[in-house]
Amino acid sequence: MSDLPSAETPLETTPTRVGPPSAAAAGFASVYQTARYAWGRAGVLRGTKALLKVNQLDGFDCQSCAWPSPDTERHAFEFCENGAKAVADEATTARVTPEFFARRSVVELAAQSDHWLNQQGRLTHPMVLNPGGTHYSPISWDDAFALIARELNGLASPWEAAFYTSGRTSNEAAFLYQLFVRQFGCNHLPDCSNMCHESSGAALSVAIGTGKGTVTLDDFAHADAIFLFGQNPGTNHPRMLATLQTAKARGTHIVVINPLAEVGTVRFKNPQLLKDPVRALPTLLGSGMSLCDLHVPVRIGGDAAVLKGLMKCLLAAEAERPGEVLDHAFIREHTLGFDVLREALERTSWDEIVAGAGVPRATIEAAATIARRANSVICCWAMGLTQHAHAVATIQEIVNFQLLRGNIGRPGAGLCPVRGHSNVQGDRTMGIFEKMPAWWLERLGREFGFSPPTEPGSDTVDTIRGLHAGRIKVLFALGGNFLSATPDTAFTAEALRRASLTVHVSTKLNRAHLVTGRTALILPCLGRSEIDRQAGGEQFVTVEDSMGIINPSRGFLAPASEHLLSEPMIVARLAEAVLGARSAVPWRELAGDYDRIREHIARVVPGFEDFNVRIRRGVFYLPNPPRDERRFPTRDGKAHFTVHPLPDLALPPRHYRLMTIRTHDQFNTTVYGLDDRYRGIYGGRRVVFLHPEDLRAEGLVGGQFVDLTSHFRGERREARHFMTAAYDIPRGCAAAYFPEANVLVPIDSTAEVSNTPTSKSIVITLTPSPDAEAALEALRHP
Repeated sequence: MSDLPSAETPLETTPTRVGPPSAAAAGFASVYQTARYAWGRAGVLRGTKALLKVNQLDGFDCQSCAWPSPDTERHAFEFCENGAKAVADEATTARVTPEFFARRSVVELAAQSDHWLNQQGRLTHPMVLNPGGTHYSPISWDDAFALIARELNGLASPWEAAFYTSGRTSNEAAFLYQLFVRQFGCNHLPDCSNMCHESSGAALSVAIGTGKGTVTLDDFAHADAIFLFGQNPGTNHPRMLATLQTAKARGTHIVVINPLAEVGTVRFKNPQLLKDPVRALPTLLGSGMSLCDLHVPVRIGGDAAVLKGLMKCLLAAEAERPGEVLDHAFIREHTLGFDVLREALERTSWDEIVAGAGVPRATIEAAATIARRANSVICCWAMGLTQHAHAVATIQEIVNFQLLRGNIGRPGAGLCPVRGHSNVQGDRTMGIFEKMPAWWLERLGREFGFSPPTEPGSDTVDTIRGLHAGRIKVLFALGGNFLSATPDTAFTAEALRRASLTVHVSTKLNRAHLVTGRTALILPCLGRSEIDRQAGGEQFVTVEDSMGIINPSRGFLAPASEHLLSEPMIVARLAEAVLGARSAVPWRELAGDYDRIREHIARVVPGFEDFNVRIRRGVFYLPNPPRDERRFPTRDGKAHFTVHPLPDLALPPRHYRLMTIRTHDQFNTTVYGLDDRYRGIYGGRRVVFLHPEDLRAEGLVGGQFVDLTSHFRGERREARHFMTAAYDIPRGCAAAYFPEANVLVPIDSTAEVSNTPTSKSIVITLTPSPDAEAALEALRHP
């Protein structure tokens, strides 16, 4: 095993420093870091040009988060610090060439940090790792597709292959990809949504009849209150802070329900504004604007209890002033199940709620007062809610809360799951889903003259299990970092090693390229910022943001290498090689003119009628019946109140519930740097945050190294040498960065219904690491 490339990130050889965290999000520090990173990676001229085109109507959509841009007029600097880093990362002048791979074995590359791997630059040539090989070597595109075709066509069944998709993929590429997979004969279409917002889609589909949110960007300007659950917008979607600031300036109350008081929701210095919108002070020089009216420091996983408490308060207020609090007309006309919910809430005691939430009753009542006084309320949430065993139930409690006062389908109100990757929602709209409904598959089959398979396929977790068990033998990944993004790192690595072939379509080097099947391919593709020139001329693609808005995206930089192919062309050539005469689809013609792909999308996917005409006019919104018409496309045409028990969050003594989080210097698994200035961590990533009293109870001091052990159904997993850091986090809770902590997430610990890994709810214990300093010293001086 020692000869195999390491699946885990290596130990850090320099000490991590703890310093003062940022007093406010963004501001001058953000401007400085943006310029420093963009110019350092891409050069002053190239970097500046790229930034001035990102999120512009005549430019390209940011590769980072899915927060929407304004429909028409947009700021010249329509990007955030992390978006700028994503753009500069793609526009970098550094290159990973065949000579790079010739000098370094996969074992040597795996010994490097994720930060180092990303810094090496853009991939330039298709590469192959042959069975038993130690180094990647170049391969022609023709030979690469022929190799894949031999493997796929040699399988006993199409169901022995799985086809992963990341949120970077455009609508056009995603549509072609799912068409190829279904013509090949299976529905194994795992995607990154399985690991993030699958719980949102599962919850909302049952409760309101659609898996998408029900607000637009304009609604934030009309909300009287905004509730943020399990969300850190300052790092994960920073442009949202400007939206919150605008709302706050007009009097909106903002309630943050989150274990950590993240700086982005505490104070914000908007670098796009010369002056504070409330006080005539220079934005970058002042103290910034306070965004949060009330922080509810819920224990990890306690959001459902908080929501039950909020609803009990609303019911109590309604009892005191009948007809003045709840929207009885809306409940009567548009919903089912209110009486059952009311009875369940009446049976739930405040003692149970306070114990589950981990916050005093008075704090919940203060939040309920804000909700009661607000005519229009928006509820936002992210992965702090979706990655728990009870995630679907918790999100349905948000729906319950909003239905009580009719806060769906009117201005300034609604549900807002904030997606974390730029086109993850669009991928699903295009059919990247292992369980697409029968009517959708029927439309696809009628358009292309074939019968798509109807048996449900595997999601991401089930794909890993299938690879591990030998049921799935080939993994093709259209983007992403499959190894580092998924749970249970050791288990997933073993699963990948059991594959006969792993293929990754990528722009940058990552750890998934190093822990592979018997044969491995890296297929380099164009980035979103690059000119996409095909037989039909220069092409553009489209993406769907968090609010169901379809945006055009046009690259303008010269490609990083003449050997790159676009994602639609890679899919088209893959389909030609694999399917041959079995498919009547003119794959190469579609990839040569994306208008032709959009013509098919317009006939298959509802809401895309006249696609080519409408997208050339600008952006357009997909239909959303709950938002647009207060119509709920459930089986009975009603929104559903649902009833759920409080989750059991009790832990044995000296056990902690750990959640994985990002640093401010990363996007998903891409690590831009080693500082998390928003939390005061510098120069390292193997850190575990704990309450100071919990550290004392464990006999530990901040800066001491510990080993983390997770516990699940009698199984134990270990992550070694994490530095402790005292932090303002609820007692009994802990936090650590991913992907370093992913090794602790059990493959079988998933959310009910959605099967999403429970990366925000890992039960751990701590053990001091007396040998940590010696181990680090040995690494420094081998």
